[in-house]
Amino acid sequence: MKEGNGTISESLCGRVALVTGAARGIGRAVALELAHRGAAVALNYRSSKESAECLAEEIQKIGPECMLVPGDVAVKDQARSLIQTVLDAWKRLDVLVNNAGITRDKSLRKTADDEWADVTFVNLNGTYYCTSAALPAMMEQRFGRIINIVISYPTQTGDFGQGTFGGAKGSISTFTRSVALEMARYNITINTVAPGFTRTEMLAAVPEKVLEQLRSKIPLRRFAQPAEVAKAAAFLAADGDYITGQQLNVNGGLYI
Repeated sequence: MKEGNGTISESLCGRVALVTGAARGIGRAVALELAHRGAAVALNYRSSKESAECLAEEIQKIGPECMLVPGDVAVKDQARSLIQTVLDAWKRLDVLVNNAGITRDKSLRKTADDEWADVTFVNLNGTYYCTSAALPAMMEQRFGRIINIVISYPTQTGDFGQGTFGGAKGSISTFTRSVALEMARYNITINTVAPGFTRTEMLAAVPEKVLEQLRSKIPLRRFAQPAEVAKAAAFLAADGDYITGQQLNVNGGLYI
């Protein structure tokens, strides 16, 4: 079928996907893209219930099945319960997108211990909890596609005030490569998608003068749209059968 609003392709028909942090921003765009490609999509959210419900309604209009799975990925039992809820409902899990994340942008000397813990638990521990819970089902079905969303700038070059966030996201990249080696024999691939500066609520809060400075560093001279990041994640889910342990940068050439 032709892709577009209200229509689906067939590249992920019959597949089941879970997207964490799906209510807004990049997570929302990824969930929509997977639905447009035919996947049944489970939408995880922690507090943005209304946004998640609106997204579910939009996906239902597209056609594939959709369900809401509230929970905090930073809490071990809740994160693992998300996976079990999907398995109980749909009997399989083919695609896991670890997108949920928070940031506390401060220089290290101003960062409190609880802020470090919050960022690490959501970004890094949440990825571990969800991945480790999903792997047994994927191993049994001998198929799985795991996509971890990291961020280009603090993980590849470092950035002032991003030590906590960059540390957690950078660790996910290392984690991804190790799991890729362990899981290859089960036809499970795991990769990262690393967006550059993307038009989300986080970027909208940045002053225009700073935005212009950031934009001037990007060879394509613009910020990414969430849908462009989502297409990269969907490519790995649908067509990245021979790609594992890799990082796909979606940053407009920022670090050429």
